[in-house]
Amino acid sequence: MVLTAVWEYLMMANTQGLIDGGLAGVFWAYIWTFFGFGFVELSLAEMASMAPISGGQYHWVSEFAPPKYQQFLSYFTGWMSTLSWQAGNASGSFLTGTIIQALVGLNHPEYDPKPYQGTLLVFAMVLIVYIVNMWGAQIWPTIQNGLFVLHVLGFLVTIIVLWVMAPHQSAKAVFTQFTNSGGWSSMGVSLMVGQITSIYSLLGSDATAHMAEEVRDAGRYVPISLFWSYVGNGVVAIIFLITYLFSIASVEDALNDPSGYPFLYVLKSAVPTSGVNALTIILLILVIAANISFNASTARQTFAFARDKGLPFSKWIGKVDNEIPGNAIALTCIITALLSLINIGSDVAFNAIISLQVVAIMISYMVSVGCVLYRRVFYPEMLPTARWSLGRWGVLVNSLGLAYVTFTFFWSFWPTTTPVDVASFNWSVVMFVGVFIICIVMYFVQGKKVYFGPVKQIRAARLE
Repeated sequence: MVLTAVWEYLMMANTQGLIDGGLAGVFWAYIWTFFGFGFVELSLAEMASMAPISGGQYHWVSEFAPPKYQQFLSYFTGWMSTLSWQAGNASGSFLTGTIIQALVGLNHPEYDPKPYQGTLLVFAMVLIVYIVNMWGAQIWPTIQNGLFVLHVLGFLVTIIVLWVMAPHQSAKAVFTQFTNSGGWSSMGVSLMVGQITSIYSLLGSDATAHMAEEVRDAGRYVPISLFWSYVGNGVVAIIFLITYLFSIASVEDALNDPSGYPFLYVLKSAVPTSGVNALTIILLILVIAANISFNASTARQTFAFARDKGLPFSKWIGKVDNEIPGNAIALTCIITALLSLINIGSDVAFNAIISLQVVAIMISYMVSVGCVLYRRVFYPEMLPTARWSLGRWGVLVNSLGLAYVTFTFFWSFWPTTTPVDVASFNWSVVMFVGVFIICIVMYFVQGKKVYFGPVKQIRAARLE
């Protein structure tokens, strides 16, 4: 629940949705995203029950893909899954670092924020994450119990403050007032571009799958945690989102707020600066906590893929000391720091990072759900036993999930506004294509020789 943090991410990262869709656009995009992505989550939960292992998608592809394509598809999915988790990890630290910078500007109006200063604050967030995951891993689960309480209390305090003290829009404006501030050719295109706000907030529910090797009776409890954390967080986020949208007195003023974050405009309209500070600090604590857990999951997914010889320098990345994949944690932090450098030269760095996360995770879901659907349709007798099974609904759920991720993959590359220049260009497409090319080259240079997929390795081990 704390790692997913849907209401927190919706609060912080809704700029693109407000530009491309407005109040009603953000609301309805969230509703269709919640239900559409739900079919994906159901599919992932069943696969996690069939094969509970830290590798997640690339392991499931190795399990369910046609034998002829098993090696390449598993390798490719591993790269895409690793890319998505690394980008997602970077987005959380980017948010916390730049929000701290915005808070400084709020309290000191004379402060002139520079992009490089925001990047340095991101580096500080990365350092906190690294320290906790390297030397606080043993006590972190206990701390998370307290943070769950803060997650709930923070939600309650925030919505009460907004309902009682903020100015409010009419229901007609919230549910029917669409805006196309991005300059797109039609409102429909604008809504499709703006839906990434909702998609981003709902990502991360499969993090539990990447911790499966550290969970007792994982085949039972991992899918339960994966799906119901998605549902629980998603429903809570709907309540928050309605409250938040009613509290945006002016979409234009929110988007033009000097802080760069519409939620700070909303808080300033409801409470004095001291109240804004308090509510934002609660938000920051929760998201930093989510960053720590996200980093742990990202590092373990990266470690698992390296352990199966899917990455360059696999031996170094896959090293474990005292049951902690320290090198994978360090690598994850370094990648976050490198991605944050985009902020120095681009006004839409955050959009590029979350777009990269979305396109990479969607293509990994596309392949894994497609493979289990293939196995279910053509070789149902060969599906592993699942204690959390979709049963007769499996084909329908998998098909709807596959259709949804294909649809969102297409829209995730689009920039926020048009016309596009160097500063507003969505650089995720360049990064994605670059990693895609590296993946293909590495497969033929190294992967084809040393990577056989976890399923083949398990079968070989059983024969020894």
